[in-house]
Amino acid sequence: MTDNQTVQTYIDAWTHSVESMSELLAPLPEDSWNRATECPGWSVRDVVSHVIAVESELLGDPRPIHSLPRDLLHITGDFARYMELPVDKRRCHTSPEITSELEYTVIRRSRALRNAKYEAGDLVRWPGGPAAREIPYADMLRLRVFDVWVHEQDLRRALGLPGNLDSAAAVIARDHLLLALPKVVAKLAGAPAGSSVAFDVTGPLEFLRTVRVDDSGRATVDSAVTLAPDVQLTLDWETYLRLACGRGRPGPVKVDGDQELAARILANFAVTP
Repeated sequence: MTDNQTVQTYIDAWTHSVESMSELLAPLPEDSWNRATECPGWSVRDVVSHVIAVESELLGDPRPIHSLPRDLLHITGDFARYMELPVDKRRCHTSPEITSELEYTVIRRSRALRNAKYEAGDLVRWPGGPAAREIPYADMLRLRVFDVWVHEQDLRRALGLPGNLDSAAAVIARDHLLLALPKVVAKLAGAPAGSSVAFDVTGPLEFLRTVRVDDSGRATVDSAVTLAPDVQLTLDWETYLRLACGRGRPGPVKVDGDQELAARILANFAVTP
């Protein structure tokens, strides 16, 4: 796949996911907007406000002037505080106001993406307050696909409306999460040199990956089947997603092999901020 094709793939996946989100929200009754999601401290309304806020910042819109309350217990650092501010600012908005703002933001952002002249490797600003930095354009798009799709799934679980677990955005999100597996296994869980850990994931998006730790302690991940891994974790795709994103108490995980190493891996599985 060429760089231009990769960029277009990301844009198409983002478009499908964010439009699916809009369609999901359109018929919601007012009381559903206040349902809690698995994002600490955030309701359905708050998750949608977050998506609007990030896309608006990427459009160059000024951040709102607002002071956060002091009693938000889920705010644990500068990055969380930065992300919370535009969310809290919108907590007084009605559901029609939020829905209209999302639709308008998606229209503007889609137009901006169509007209963008960036190449895949061009550096662009990635928002995040203290964590703001410049990253390649293609990486920015991939991260937006990941964030929007993960939040689409947050909304679907909160509302009891499953779907799109095998969409193009889901595949991109899976590949993004797999990038973190070597660090989870080798560095965070401390898997010893020469060990291997297999992940057998079932459900709408099936895959098998093996993390191998070489003699120097460096880990790599591939799709080759390994015989008698030190640990094999068998779980469904939604459980994998929720574990990797630190969402609630996910479904069961079948563990074969070294139980202590498996426990350390599962304890360190969350890789999102």
